[in-house]
Amino acid sequence: MKEHENQCLSRRQFLLVSTLAGGGLLLPNSAAAQDSMQMPMASATATPSIKTGPTEVSLRIGPVLVDVTVSKTISTIGYNGQVPGPLIRLREGKQVSVQVFNDTDTPEFVHWHGQFIPSEVDGAGEEKSIVVPPRGQVSYQFTPRPAGIRWVHTHVMPGSNLYSGLYTGQFGIVYVEPNEDPGSYDQEVFLATHEFEPFYSTGEMEEEEGGEPEDPTLEAEVNADKTQKSNGWEIGYQTFTINGRCLGYGDPIRVREGERLMLRILNASATETIELALPGHEFYVVALDGNPVPRPNKVKVLQLGSAERVDAIVEMKNPGVWILGTPMDEDRNRGMGIVVEYAGRKGKPQWHSPGQSDWNYLLFGKSEAATRPDEVIQMEIGKINGGQGGFNVWTINGQPYERSEPIRIHQGRRYRLAFVNKSDDMHPLHLHRHNFEITKIHGKETAGIFKDTVLVKGFSRVDVDFVADNPGLTLFHCHQNLHMDFGFMRLFEYV
Repeated sequence: MKEHENQCLSRRQFLLVSTLAGGGLLLPNSAAAQDSMQMPMASATATPSIKTGPTEVSLRIGPVLVDVTVSKTISTIGYNGQVPGPLIRLREGKQVSVQVFNDTDTPEFVHWHGQFIPSEVDGAGEEKSIVVPPRGQVSYQFTPRPAGIRWVHTHVMPGSNLYSGLYTGQFGIVYVEPNEDPGSYDQEVFLATHEFEPFYSTGEMEEEEGGEPEDPTLEAEVNADKTQKSNGWEIGYQTFTINGRCLGYGDPIRVREGERLMLRILNASATETIELALPGHEFYVVALDGNPVPRPNKVKVLQLGSAERVDAIVEMKNPGVWILGTPMDEDRNRGMGIVVEYAGRKGKPQWHSPGQSDWNYLLFGKSEAATRPDEVIQMEIGKINGGQGGFNVWTINGQPYERSEPIRIHQGRRYRLAFVNKSDDMHPLHLHRHNFEITKIHGKETAGIFKDTVLVKGFSRVDVDFVADNPGLTLFHCHQNLHMDFGFMRLFEYV
């Protein structure tokens, strides 16, 4: 297994070095960089809308100290000297010039997650994207689209290194302003969850959603294989944060009774699926991954896999001082929460359990069949257990990424990715540079839910459709770093 790990890391090092040596993807630097991200990430105040959007954005990758509590400071790598990076508000369809400075000694990839942009600037080595060289800088342009909450983050593959990739603080929220926004809320708050101080753990990590497998026959089929080793390494965390702060540290979200609060939430974790609840309140979900849903609906618990986003309106009609946090007691006690404080109310923040989660994608979609695809691509997800002291290897149709060939697709065709998850893990599956439509969940047809990341539960079946309308190399992968780094990727190639 160590040999496999070394092969993964060597291949990615080769990608970095060869792209840097080629030079063809490093665009000319502009004469001067203008920092257009002056607006800090606010945990407690509404962020005013910028109706024009900047024409220039500057990102600086470098060391940063994050005060997560009054007595704990995390040393990590971030953007523009803070974690999360500054909120970037762009205008849909208005070209932006980007400058990225790398103040570290290692090459970096900067991925504009959820944007329909060319492969060259998407920020993934497998797509032959621009590399930001050590102690260097690059410049490029792209046109932001689609509207909604997107994000920017490192796409370096950390492998077994827990001080690299998304285990660091290299992420920030990007909000692409729509050309028309009804603005049916009184206050807008952006929240990004993230964990620090990762560590390796043996055995299975506790999953947030629990419950029975969606397809028991898949579980029985996998468990019948007596040749499997025990499970390999998993990742745990000592510190949980929202907007770089542990629960109880930093300013609360301050609200007034009768307000409609728009929460735009990003799960910026390297590996964790999270749930969030606000006692005495419901979330009216209006968008998933930045895309409006056809059937907005109320839930008491939000669930977000790594890289997923949720836009939800909360009607503030239960005055008090509350905790917006995870129902997982251990994780909440380690920081996963933020205080919501009504005007004129003081005292200790209150928490009580929301009970069983009511989260289900089907709540937000049409109860009808989606458009028929031109082609179905079977995607069977498998796990080769690493055993004690080893790393699990992830496969699609029996092959890890390093042994696979690109999947060839044709411009304009509609493809259905039919996922069959033959593992007990939940997987947040992400397709670069495209959105997809969820078309079937555990045999139930649906339509109208467009996302770029879908959470597929253990031993389950999910179908999603995408239209091949953005030519260029396109990466597909699980957004759990530990899975992506050890085989769970595929490359789509337009022909």
